Amino acid sequence: MDKNTLRNISEIASLLDLSADEYDTYGKYMAKLSLTVLNRIDSKKRGKLILVTAMSPTKEGEGKTTTTIGLGQAFSKLGKKVAIAIREPSLGPCFGIKGGATGGGKSKVEPSDNINLLFTGDFPAISAAHNLLSALINNHIYHGNRLRIDPRNVMFPRTMDMNDRSLREIIVGAGNPDTGVMIRDRFVITPASEIMAITGLATSYKDLKERLSRIMIGLDYDGNPVFSGQLKAEGAMAALLKDALRPNLVQTTEGVPAFIHTGPFGNIAHGTSSIIADRMALGLADYVITEAGFGSDLGGQKFIDMVSVMGDLPVDGIVIVATIRSIKMNGGVPSSSVMDLNALEKGSGNLLKHIEIMRNFGFEPVVAINKFPSDHESEIKRLGEILDSVKVSWAISTVFADGGAGGMELAKKVIHSLEKNYNIRRTYNDENNIRDKILAISQKVYGASSVTFTKKAEKDIRDIEKFGFGRMHVCMAKTQYSITDNPELIGWPENFTITVKSVRISSGAGFAVPMLGDIMTMPGLPKIPAAENIDLADDGEITGLS
Repeated sequence: MDKNTLRNISEIASLLDLSADEYDTYGKYMAKLSLTVLNRIDSKKRGKLILVTAMSPTKEGEGKTTTTIGLGQAFSKLGKKVAIAIREPSLGPCFGIKGGATGGGKSKVEPSDNINLLFTGDFPAISAAHNLLSALINNHIYHGNRLRIDPRNVMFPRTMDMNDRSLREIIVGAGNPDTGVMIRDRFVITPASEIMAITGLATSYKDLKERLSRIMIGLDYDGNPVFSGQLKAEGAMAALLKDALRPNLVQTTEGVPAFIHTGPFGNIAHGTSSIIADRMALGLADYVITEAGFGSDLGGQKFIDMVSVMGDLPVDGIVIVATIRSIKMNGGVPSSSVMDLNALEKGSGNLLKHIEIMRNFGFEPVVAINKFPSDHESEIKRLGEILDSVKVSWAISTVFADGGAGGMELAKKVIHSLEKNYNIRRTYNDENNIRDKILAISQKVYGASSVTFTKKAEKDIRDIEKFGFGRMHVCMAKTQYSITDNPELIGWPENFTITVKSVRISSGAGFAVPMLGDIMTMPGLPKIPAAENIDLADDGEITGLS
């Protein structure tokens, strides 16, 4: 998009009735919002929140962010006071498979290049705060180890916002004694960092510091937990995160206010925008359209069962994004350009399963069929018949090609769905123990016939309960390409077993992380990474980042 057509960020702020002292500008088109906005809007009636989720995706994604943006633009065309709230892009996918994560075509957030790369510095700040704690842990051990931290049981990893498989397992401290104690270590990508989760879930600076102090960094020689607060780390970490906790305000292609904040992955973390951004948006707009990572079995489930509970956020409507290509892929045909009604009918089971998941939560979702040029009209017609047969509302979305105008039918159906008063049926009760919560999600959401816990997972759960965290939320980590823990089981699988390999604790964030299947918290780059197509011209224009 030509920056000459962008509106000054002050004009976007005025659409939300923000005063000049409630935000700091980052150039002409980006701003950081002050946390004081929360105090002003606390007593106001909240807007309605629409959660955009999806069916199981392909590696290229199904356009959930594009749909979220385009739907917001359609709401605006209908005269609604609307804002969108989406996640910040990670450099890993930008330079890996998917490229940029700011929408596409005529439904993007701008300035997209800035947002895709380093934006306002939130990810570097989160990485710095995370690695500060890692450094303090090793430094404490080196200087006498007063807390008697067992180097063999340091659980807190290091982080970097880049896909680098070589950092999944490392050794630090190798060399002469001045390099410190030799310890086995690992990296996770920044979106999987517990500091990212804490930033996304914290509701104030006080809450931020309390959460940072509760991070369990490892065990001492007696097997007792050691927390970051014992290293007096939370103050310095919070100082690094001072601005990162403040949501970012930008605009869509058509000038709709867009909150972009935090960026956890939906397959290995909770996968939503920040609670603070959602709360601000709900207090400033009548409608807020937000997204959750990957399918309804991942980010959708986590938003409803965990994030909305922690943040006291309403959920008033659900949109499920679907594509013909993903449906056919779930029917066993990877080529989306080849018409195949048999594959469409077979693969539609995956979409129907995601509809069932949302209905089990108590919602009647609206399905957005994100239309691609390669889609055949006969396929769209047949999909419509399938959706009609299960009495679900649906609409074709062409927001990529047409912007808000391509989402008008979808917007009208979503608005109609908001007239219903939904009674949310969450998957588990807060008082359930971790094992029961894992079983509930595996069986009620995924549809597993059985759940197997390895000996390590059983021990992890016993330890978590012993440490006093036996009633915390669970944040499942599994493949996004299947409703199961096996990416090869596509469509709507039945009679499958979920295997829990281990359970990690994120005590500061407030959840345990069951590791299902062969999930990785540090992805790798593909054979031909997207980075090969990104370049910088002599005039300073970035190309290939889309």
